[in-house]
Amino acid sequence: MANRDVEATSSYHDGHKHAYQSVRAGARGLDWANQPLPFKIYSTLEPLPLPRDFPPPAMPALDAIATSATAPPDHRIPDIRTLAGLLYFSAGITKRVRRRGGTMDFRAAACTGALYHIELYLICGELPGLAAGVYHFGVHDFALRRLRAGDHRGHVVDASGAEPSIAAAPAILICTTTFWRNAWKYRARAYRHAFWDSGTILANLLAVSAAYGVPSHLVCGFVDVEVNRLLDLDTEHEVAIALVALGRHGISSGAARSGGRQNVQPVPALGFPTEPLSRTEVDYPAIRAMHAASSLRTPDDVIAWRGAGLSADSETAGGAAPPAGRFIPLQPLPPEEVPQDSIARVIRRRGSSREFAPAPITFGQLSTMLDRTTRVIPADFLDAPQQSSESGAALNTMYLIVHAVEGLSSGAYVFHRDRRGLELLKEGSFREEAGYLGLEQELPATAAVNVYFLTALASILDRFGNRGYRVAQLDAAIAGGKLYLAAYALRLGATGLTFYDDDVTKFFSPHAAGKSVTFLVALGKPARLRY
Repeated sequence: MANRDVEATSSYHDGHKHAYQSVRAGARGLDWANQPLPFKIYSTLEPLPLPRDFPPPAMPALDAIATSATAPPDHRIPDIRTLAGLLYFSAGITKRVRRRGGTMDFRAAACTGALYHIELYLICGELPGLAAGVYHFGVHDFALRRLRAGDHRGHVVDASGAEPSIAAAPAILICTTTFWRNAWKYRARAYRHAFWDSGTILANLLAVSAAYGVPSHLVCGFVDVEVNRLLDLDTEHEVAIALVALGRHGISSGAARSGGRQNVQPVPALGFPTEPLSRTEVDYPAIRAMHAASSLRTPDDVIAWRGAGLSADSETAGGAAPPAGRFIPLQPLPPEEVPQDSIARVIRRRGSSREFAPAPITFGQLSTMLDRTTRVIPADFLDAPQQSSESGAALNTMYLIVHAVEGLSSGAYVFHRDRRGLELLKEGSFREEAGYLGLEQELPATAAVNVYFLTALASILDRFGNRGYRVAQLDAAIAGGKLYLAAYALRLGATGLTFYDDDVTKFFSPHAAGKSVTFLVALGKPARLRY
């Protein structure tokens, strides 16, 4: 069973780490004339324009990112205007800026290199304002294009091993990645970015769905070939990586009671032409090999894989051993000091900071960001937490280098999710070290604080097989995406960065010994305010 042969992950991960020598040995220029198109454009399909008069979600951003929109006792079926809002605030173009030589499109969620390789597809039954079908979301013109007519949710139910949220969903969103769009710059390391960049989109989607009151549930266990076939993907170039159940209704009461397994017929190939991404493409076989090794083959494989889901009290779930050093409980801002800007407003103004001001943030601000971004993520690879706990399970532990936080000593820390506080690992100024760890860039050295996500990869692989590599990256990126939103809600700045993998682990060791870094977010006061 390929998913259990975890040597594939070790080979890929170890072979594509950043290190001081490897970065210099692999340095090369970019062929700007061959940069890929940032959109998937079907050249023969008619667009179905989405309504632009969708209601902006009004829930305060810091509430939305901390809230899980669970299923209500009655049905919750999104209409076309709600779907338009969900798509816009997750992956839409939020502003266009004129620059010499053209315009720059800014999207709702951050993406490595602004290369936008994540596509969204919608599979739905009959919805208010939208016929049942399989659709592609065209970001470039804010429109849907129908790939298949009719209700094909049964295929996804089967592929998901009858996952209950999928079986009960009137709409299912699917994230895919187009390899070349990101590999043009990042080469084989782009497979990690598939989950980083879908994670930031999903952070937005989960927050906005909570604000709209639409139940959402992330599903990473599915038969890859079946979902790819339904979307008619050329899997040499594009693959599905995550599903999201939206709403609550069900295919039928009988299907829900029987676990949702459907007697569905294979779908025919479509072969709709799309615009070429660039003049030529470079193939990186390591990406396809890693994806194949982490794929699930049958619904029974999916059911068995999902049975390994993580509980909130597991040490693998980010729950570290009891603090051995000085412990500082979080001190979130009091309610009267928490900004009430809506999630819609925060997403529209979000960007990626290119320069931080030499000014501290407060411990209250840092505490609020950590508190709001480490609540429950509704996902099939994480068990539901105990009702008494505000924090859910996670596959990553958060480590921090604090440079300038009023009320907190400069130094290295680990965040104890279950105890809602920070343990001091070593005190001192580490700006120079942080700059080096962040690929020798200025931003992590000048930020107020850097947050690193590290995972116990060996334990994750033992539990989930190679597919654990996917969900560990995705788990970190969703939390990182929430940190982005929380920072901008507090009128601060944030940016995602890459790193020297093993050097990060070494810096936080012995506490982080054996862990692998998956994500990095720098936080601070932006040098130029655009609020």
